[in-house]
Amino acid sequence: MRELFDSIISANAYLGVDAMLPPPSEQCSVIITVRVADPSLYLAPMMYELDWFWDNWTCLGAGTAVAHLLECAAQVTGGYFVGPGKKDVHGLAHVGFPIAEIFQDGDGIITKVAGTGGAVSVPACEEQLLYEVHDPSRYLTPDVTADFSRVTLTEIGDDHVKIRGASSLIRPDDVKVSLGIKDGYIGEGEISYAGHGALEKAQLSAEIVKDRLTKRRVSFRDMKTELIGYDALLESIAERVVVSPFEVRLRVAAECDTMRDAEKVGEEVENLYLNGPAGPGGARKYVRPVIGILSTSIPRDIVKMSMDIVELP
Repeated sequence: MRELFDSIISANAYLGVDAMLPPPSEQCSVIITVRVADPSLYLAPMMYELDWFWDNWTCLGAGTAVAHLLECAAQVTGGYFVGPGKKDVHGLAHVGFPIAEIFQDGDGIITKVAGTGGAVSVPACEEQLLYEVHDPSRYLTPDVTADFSRVTLTEIGDDHVKIRGASSLIRPDDVKVSLGIKDGYIGEGEISYAGHGALEKAQLSAEIVKDRLTKRRVSFRDMKTELIGYDALLESIAERVVVSPFEVRLRVAAECDTMRDAEKVGEEVENLYLNGPAGPGGARKYVRPVIGILSTSIPRDIVKMSMDIVELP
């Protein structure tokens, strides 16, 4: 880590409920917080309204499960869940955000704004419950080590799903930190081919660009060429499952240490207009600095928190 110090431009600890709950003597109408974990945004008002104590691990774990369903908004009401023809959800153009009804024991009901599009269903809630969870029996948050392994989801009416059975253990000693790191530049270039032989033209163009960059001694850490519409997602299996497309867009991108090397990538793609296969169009080039993200953890007790309470006129 020490060798990265000169490259670090930001460090954000994922704080929890304790960064948001005001003292009991204060009645705050609005709370503005720094970076906190997504479930904590919902667990904080639950603890405040239901008077849950810090050692009530059953309620805190149950509340975290409900919060995890809510944290990505319309993701639990059909967004991201839908798959046309297999998992159809109607009205996504006017999808409703979820609402949770929370009981004193931590059980909850997930529903949505009446009259809106989307759907609240057990399958959608199941997918969201596992979303970004490394271990359902030990889901680490700044507030608890949540246990979702015994959760049950039950449809109790149209767009109403009840969740119960979550619990938790004591909160972790460490908190997650995301470091923003200066990580060089990415140079990119794109150009399109259409009609008979489009794929072959794009493939030849990719080879030309790589050859020219090598001859110009462009230094890069990594380079990717992809044919959008063919192998940009499928990569090496494309040739086995895709019929030759009638249009394809070549994209070349490289990670470079200097801006000048990054600029040369787009230049060589643009040069294909007159120095490559016939009939290209829509070339573009651009360079951008890269801010890399490094995730780590630090002991909770070295994160110093403070709260300012302001009374506005």
